[in-house]
Amino acid sequence: MRWRTANKYGLIGILAAVGILTAFVFLMGAVHAKKVDQQNLACLALNVYFEARGEPEAGRYAVAEVTMNRVSSRRYPNSVCGVVYDKNWDVLRGRYVSAFSWTEFKTRPEPRGADWVRAQEIAAEVYHGRREPRLAGVTHYHADRIAPSWSRNRTPVARIGNHVFYR
Repeated sequence: MRWRTANKYGLIGILAAVGILTAFVFLMGAVHAKKVDQQNLACLALNVYFEARGEPEAGRYAVAEVTMNRVSSRRYPNSVCGVVYDKNWDVLRGRYVSAFSWTEFKTRPEPRGADWVRAQEIAAEVYHGRREPRLAGVTHYHADRIAPSWSRNRTPVARIGNHVFYR
């Protein structure tokens, strides 16, 4: 009987505050997730632009797919930006070496023009899974004018433009 006659305004206030706090935390999580998505899209677009802007369209998509395949692999960082800016120690060079050479340049031109717009579009399509992957599981590629030592242990699965792709 006491519950029916007790002043419940304090309890109602606490429940309202918890509800508002929960909504705020949810909203902040959504804002953070959107920011992370935007950063990852920017990193993917930069990678497509600097790695493949002179390549045929299929080559641009292939670079984006390789980047995303690395994100999905346990052997690489679990974010696009982490993959793009990943560095590993190279014993022969005695320094850290980037997976994507353009990330080692101290200065680089600002992305611009139709190639930049197209790189952003391709990045969004691949990042959001709007295009069926054509290179599932492919995590490596190199320019066809070089023969890196790591490629000796891998089987090429595609040659697109000036790049050779490996699983």
